[in-house]
Amino acid sequence: MTIIEPVQVPPGEATGRDVDDLRPEHQFSRNGTRLRVQVHTIDDPDDGGYVLVFGDPGEKPLVRVHSRCLYGDALGSDDCDCGPELALSMDMIQAEGAGVLVYLEQEGRGAGLIWKAIGYRTSERYDIDTFESYARLGLEADTRRYELVAKALLGLGLHQVRLLTNNPDKLRALAEAGIAVEVIPLAVRLETDRGRRYLDAKVRWRKHMIPRDFAPWAPHPGAAAAPQPQAGQTPRGWRRLFARRR
Repeated sequence: MTIIEPVQVPPGEATGRDVDDLRPEHQFSRNGTRLRVQVHTIDDPDDGGYVLVFGDPGEKPLVRVHSRCLYGDALGSDDCDCGPELALSMDMIQAEGAGVLVYLEQEGRGAGLIWKAIGYRTSERYDIDTFESYARLGLEADTRRYELVAKALLGLGLHQVRLLTNNPDKLRALAEAGIAVEVIPLAVRLETDRGRRYLDAKVRWRKHMIPRDFAPWAPHPGAAAAPQPQAGQTPRGWRRLFARRR
């Protein structure tokens, strides 16, 4: 992982450039808000991607670990929660003025876009969810790993984070690496039947904690920050704070 160092270029190609010109850092504007962003890489053919550090994250920043979803992130699909979760996470990071987005090249839960599309078609043909369609196609339900994310965060000096996620696998990977994790679940609303069935399937197959009426503390679209839960509102089976393991 590169820690804000100049990009290495072959001799002669940087003629006339100051070393500082090759730093992957710049101003970023979104919805009328401007933040400084630093870009780092996670080099891995399966679970690689980028770490975008916005502003000055401080000791316990907001962190979103996000797997690429072309349909949701770029095309605005109503059939998954990827795009809304990414947008909500960025809204919260911008509202706070700092945070970290880890964007991983893990399309289709690690299977890639083509198999993801085939999985959708299989789901349509047999009226099954995408976890069942992956099994029917001989694919693993989810091959994504997050150990390199934990290593990257530790490399940036982050030992405590507020993790924007509904996915226990992300929480587990960071906690097992020795990072103290406070979970902030994200509530999004999907209007299509396929989208709602997908959320249900993630709860059944992967034990995701999808905030709905039973989790009123979870930030919703348009929220600027995450209010704290009231007594008795923490869902059974989820611990919101994982102490760093020695």
